[in-house]
Amino acid sequence: MNIVIIGGGFAGVNLALDLAKSKRFEVTLVDKNNYNFFPPLIYQVATAYLEPSSISYPFRKLFAGKENVHFRLGELQRVVPTENKIILDNGEMDYDFLVFATGAETNFFGMENVKRNATPMKTLEDAIGMRNKLLLQMEKATLSDDPEEVKKLLTVVIAGGGPTGVEISGMFAEMRNGILRREYPELAGKGSEIYLVDGGEALLSPMSVQSQKDTYNDLRKLGVKIRLNSHVADFVDDKVFFSEGDSIDAKTLIWAAGVTGKVFEGIPAEAYGRGRRMTVDAYNKLTGAYNIYAIGDCCLQLTDANFPNGHPQVAQVAIQQGKNLARNFNLIADHKPLRPFAYNDKGSMAIIGRAKAVVDLPSPKWHFNGVIAWLAWLFIHLISLINHRNRMKTLYNWMIAYFTKDQSLRMIIKPSVTQEKVESV
Repeated sequence: MNIVIIGGGFAGVNLALDLAKSKRFEVTLVDKNNYNFFPPLIYQVATAYLEPSSISYPFRKLFAGKENVHFRLGELQRVVPTENKIILDNGEMDYDFLVFATGAETNFFGMENVKRNATPMKTLEDAIGMRNKLLLQMEKATLSDDPEEVKKLLTVVIAGGGPTGVEISGMFAEMRNGILRREYPELAGKGSEIYLVDGGEALLSPMSVQSQKDTYNDLRKLGVKIRLNSHVADFVDDKVFFSEGDSIDAKTLIWAAGVTGKVFEGIPAEAYGRGRRMTVDAYNKLTGAYNIYAIGDCCLQLTDANFPNGHPQVAQVAIQQGKNLARNFNLIADHKPLRPFAYNDKGSMAIIGRAKAVVDLPSPKWHFNGVIAWLAWLFIHLISLINHRNRMKTLYNWMIAYFTKDQSLRMIIKPSVTQEKVESV
């Protein structure tokens, strides 16, 4: 049975690793990058608290020794369902079963200036780009004699009050209150401001009311300025404009306000649902197909009684769907009835700052905050990393950051090789 998986995130990797246990399958994972990375921690790469290798790992090394699992570097261009074939940017592949595990991409809601000028927080490249930009802007601020220009360089607006927005605003606030004052004493008191903007009535809207209140209060204590019921409308000429008509002068807008699915040629329009997510049945099989599946953030499954509007686009859903589909492929090979997917919600959490976090557990409905929640966040994120090497490197960096209230990874590393040169090799 020849299974091709498109995408090497949580869903795709867990499916591939579980299928590796049976020699009945020949599995090929296709990804446009040659590494897996851990999205919940990319903001820590962006703020120079972790190095990229702490949260990433090469696919070929991950699959080494697994004879029936292969990796192919490539980007999907088109699906030809009638021929059981996919077209990549570097060739073609046949399949018996095709699995989409492509995740989601940043949704700019049609705002071209925001798309062009804001910094998204979705990929490892985004994180490295943001780290370089922020460090360069601080260096520029030290050279400027114009107070308004300095303030503009140091002001950060973060759009999106979900976990990513909350976590990055809290980390920026702690950096400003500590590292900035120590390493850039000439910028002390020059008007560095951090704004967190969300269109809803509360931060962390899917979490409990108590978590929302704790998060709001902790961020305010750190000096973050929070705007609720507010939407970014434009970002041009170093100004962030809001739907209310006012604006903030800032050179940095970090976009963490939403995601959308990807549309692929060859997949019919009727197979896409809300948010451009592929609609699937209880077994993650694509609507209108017999051998194409979708798992993780890219799919919309409305058959789970506990989640009638679809599952949240979080790591645990992707992991569990990947493992369930692996079991179902084994059942298909054994000609046995398939097992429908039902999400086991293990809770939600977000880190706010040093020894500050919130955790909600669904059953029983418990809420934690403070040090206990912070330790739980650290533990869960450590064990969720893909291998021991990543866990040890991340733990080491976190220990240094905790005991010294600092980190030594603030290097501006700019690539000298252009994409055109890479493609010509």
